[in-house]
Amino acid sequence: MTFWTRPMSLEALNALGTNTAVSHLGIEFTEIGPDWLRARVPVDERTRQPYGLLHGGVSVALAETLGSVGAACSCPEGHRAVGLEINANHLRAATSGWVTGTARRLHGGSTTHVWQIEMADDAGRPTCVSRITMAILAPR
Repeated sequence: MTFWTRPMSLEALNALGTNTAVSHLGIEFTEIGPDWLRARVPVDERTRQPYGLLHGGVSVALAETLGSVGAACSCPEGHRAVGLEINANHLRAATSGWVTGTARRLHGGSTTHVWQIEMADDAGRPTCVSRITMAILAPR
């Protein structure tokens, strides 16, 4: 069995966000690895706070998007993944370009997953690191 338990494509992952906060913020999935996912968010008028920096909540939204999709696509067939807790450490401001997040699962239990999301600016400098705990719910 592979790490991913559902068929995945960038087109399908990006379609999941249509008409949601994900599309409003401009988040887009860019790569699928053997055990990781990557997506990015633009630093623009939709995502900056009043000081011209990427809003910290947008970094958290990117992290939650990556961790949630990663958990949903790697849990057993018929199960669902929902968020329990998320935290973020903001390391460096981004004022333009893109911030890219890479999500990797740290723990994949039968009832919880823990994912770590590392974000960086276009120069590869770390901007934020986040960890999300997901509940894995069995079919009803």
